[in-house]
Amino acid sequence: MTHFYELNNYQIAIDGNSGSIHQLDPISFNIIKDFKFMPSNEMLHRHFDSIYAYEMIEEVYSELRALKENNLLFTEEKFLLDSISHKMINQHVKALCLHVAHDCNLRCKYCFASEGDYNSGKKLMSLEVAKQSIDYLIEHSKGRNNIEVDFFGGEPLMNFDVVKETVFYAKSLEEAHQKSFYFTITTNGMLLNEEISDFINTYIDNVVISIDGRKEVHDKIRPDRGGKGSYDRIVPKAQNLIKNRGAKSYFVRGTFTSENKDFAKDVMHLADLGFKEISVEPVVGSGQTLHFTESDVPSIIFEYENLALQYIERLKGENSFRYYHFNINVFEGPCVYKRINACGAGSDYFAVSPEGDLYPCHQFVGEVDFKVGDVFAGISNTSIGDTFANTNVLTKEECKSCWAKLFCSGGCHANAYFSNNDISKPNSISCTLQKKRIECAIMIALWKNDHVKPTDLIIDISQI
Repeated sequence: MTHFYELNNYQIAIDGNSGSIHQLDPISFNIIKDFKFMPSNEMLHRHFDSIYAYEMIEEVYSELRALKENNLLFTEEKFLLDSISHKMINQHVKALCLHVAHDCNLRCKYCFASEGDYNSGKKLMSLEVAKQSIDYLIEHSKGRNNIEVDFFGGEPLMNFDVVKETVFYAKSLEEAHQKSFYFTITTNGMLLNEEISDFINTYIDNVVISIDGRKEVHDKIRPDRGGKGSYDRIVPKAQNLIKNRGAKSYFVRGTFTSENKDFAKDVMHLADLGFKEISVEPVVGSGQTLHFTESDVPSIIFEYENLALQYIERLKGENSFRYYHFNINVFEGPCVYKRINACGAGSDYFAVSPEGDLYPCHQFVGEVDFKVGDVFAGISNTSIGDTFANTNVLTKEECKSCWAKLFCSGGCHANAYFSNNDISKPNSISCTLQKKRIECAIMIALWKNDHVKPTDLIIDISQI
């Protein structure tokens, strides 16, 4: 399937089964956009002889035909299947998400983790479990030199000593095992102080700080245990940490809900605070007041387009920043396997509960039906891993015929499960919003590259 759309005076075609992206001139776009297949030359003439000159139609047909023959437009699914049939992928573990704290000092109203304890009681991970998790990752990451650990919660800084000692333990094993650890921590920022900030900036490769945007938005949704807003306590600490972080990775992550569908203002507010790496994402789930319904979709789509135009204006000046969801790298994107299998949950990525139990990802922790084993005895329930590994854009019915599948990788398994009780059935609202983000991101990528001219007939930037 091939998807055609117009945005910000760009006419764009995306080939769903190859991942190729084409920028069209207005004439070519108008000639081809209504076809869901490669039309015959005669068909094009029959439809457009009264509008365009014979030579123009012949030129358009010749170029489109060449793209079709090279599997870059109107590509059939067989091409995608054939392109990966001869390749192998490393299925050994590459990343663990350590739930070092099932407790939290905030009471965020949309929290999927039930106020931080994942419905399993408040507890902190012991250093013994954390060290065993590191040992498990080293042992089961055969063939990988670069491995990843994410400190998560709840609020992981409530167990800072274990975070610190775990990092030191992992670093002490790198040389002997020829491994290189990449550490991430996700924090609400409440407990940041000079000692913790210095440690994070020295040893943690990526830090994610949760701020939802404008003070009134953040405070309403992310109060502390006593119901008081947390914005004024978090923002200065986050700004100080980032100021001293140098070139190390970070991003400020917010969530927008049904109460702030004008979330472009929150993105711009975070940028105005000085943050250069920003992600503001739609709330996950369904059925609650803060969740989205189909009636919210048109206004959210409008807001994404509004944000895209504001984002381009920011990119022109000194106050530029990077918005995570508009940062698709269409020139050096992920390999086809990554596009098909996405995060690798349940196969090369697992989450570890405070007790050491293994789950397919951090959002499934505490869901006893999804426990696959533990870091002491290893994987005992292989069927769950098999289910996750075999649930991808080539097996999900809704994804097979979707033009966006090689850009969204089928969406989040947890979002699908908690919306539809089935990891193979994506949340329809999430899909719609994701597709709009992809459209905006690709338009922005084309805008950013000076060598891509709107008047060019077709430019291929396929990554397959």
